Amino acid sequence: MATAYNRVDQADPMALGAANDDGYRPHPDEPFMNARQQEYFRAKLLAWKDAILRESLGTLSQLQIDSLREADLNDRASSETDWSIELRTRDRQRKLIGKIEAAIRRIEEGEYGYCEVTGEPISLGRLEARPIATMTVEAQERHERNEKVSRED
Repeated sequence: MATAYNRVDQADPMALGAANDDGYRPHPDEPFMNARQQEYFRAKLLAWKDAILRESLGTLSQLQIDSLREADLNDRASSETDWSIELRTRDRQRKLIGKIEAAIRRIEEGEYGYCEVTGEPISLGRLEARPIATMTVEAQERHERNEKVSRED
C-alpha cells in the first residue's frame, strides 16, 4: 500500500520543496546535519505532511458527497467496508503527522538525525527512506528484539 509520502516522492520529486529545487541530495562526504541537510529534510517532511493533509481533505469531501445510499445490501456493505478501511488509513496518517511534527521540532532543536538511544548519527540513507526515524537501524533492531521478547513473556 502506497503512503501519501511515497506517492508525492515518486510522482513529483519537485514537490519536496525548496531544498530539492536544485537537485540537491545529502551526501555522506558533507558535515552531518549541516544547514543544507537540515533544510532538505525540513522541506521533505513539510511536503509529506502537506500531501497527507490534502488527501484527508479529499476524503472528507468524498464522505460528504458519497453518503451510503445503496439500495442493495451487498453494495452497501461493500461501501461501508471501503470507508472503514479509508478511515483507518486516515487515522494512521493523523498519527503520522504527529511524528512528522516531532521530527521538524528536532530539526529546530538541533537533535534531528541523531539516535535517541545511542546519540550516534542516523545514516542519511535511513533518513532519506524514513525521515521520521529516531533510531539507527541497529538500535531499532535491538528495540524490536526486546519488544518481541517482552511480548513472549
